[in-house]
Amino acid sequence: MSARFTGKVAVVTGGGSGIGRATAIALAEEGAAVVVAGRTAAELADTVALVEKAGGTATAVVADVTREDDVARLVATAVERHGRLDVAVNNAGVFGPAGPLAELDTDAFRHVLDVNVTGAFLSMKHEIAHMRRNGGGTIVNVASNIGNHVRLPGVSAYAASKSAVSVLTRAAALDHIGEGVRINAVSPGANDGPMSSLPGETPEQRDARITPRIPLGRVGAMHEVTGTILWLASDEAGFAVGTDVVVDGGASA
Repeated sequence: MSARFTGKVAVVTGGGSGIGRATAIALAEEGAAVVVAGRTAAELADTVALVEKAGGTATAVVADVTREDDVARLVATAVERHGRLDVAVNNAGVFGPAGPLAELDTDAFRHVLDVNVTGAFLSMKHEIAHMRRNGGGTIVNVASNIGNHVRLPGVSAYAASKSAVSVLTRAAALDHIGEGVRINAVSPGANDGPMSSLPGETPEQRDARITPRIPLGRVGAMHEVTGTILWLASDEAGFAVGTDVVVDGGASA
């Protein structure tokens, strides 16, 4: 086990399940003190317990990334508790309504944009404010291969929001690299996390539905997504600025 993040402090939004939980555990295993955020206290408590079981340190903060006061409090908690903020993984997101665009509920569409895009904006805004005062840091935004890289019918809200996250990442990266804040994105494809499954679907049913669209012949493993996130957040990726790394088994090739 490497220790690329020993002595560093990381914030992970959407840390109560899926990619966020797995990323928090992986960062802690490599030495980071982790602050996980989400809207559900019980899920965050489970993440903290799993981090501690792995020998790491974690703090839970109940926060809604669409509320600027919550985001400011999240980042302030990390800095107050640990004295600094070095790494942020902005993973909070929702899939939202499915169906033809003309039939989508307008408020549901706006909610997807609010969580996925405004949430990423607010998170970066407050993370950068602390990072640049302390010599810099790294931010990884979780986008998706759906949108910029793969087009699918019936997912216009999600596709639009995640395309925006990718573009917002590039713009913010150019705005702040001169201040020592290095910003990138990762765009996962279908994986064995909860967001890739339909309600009530078993892992076997999910794989049978999705695998035919993946040239590699399988869905991704969670560690393959978190491994990319940790690489982008680490010094090993020090020359990567404003990039969007696609991890989807060739689905977008």
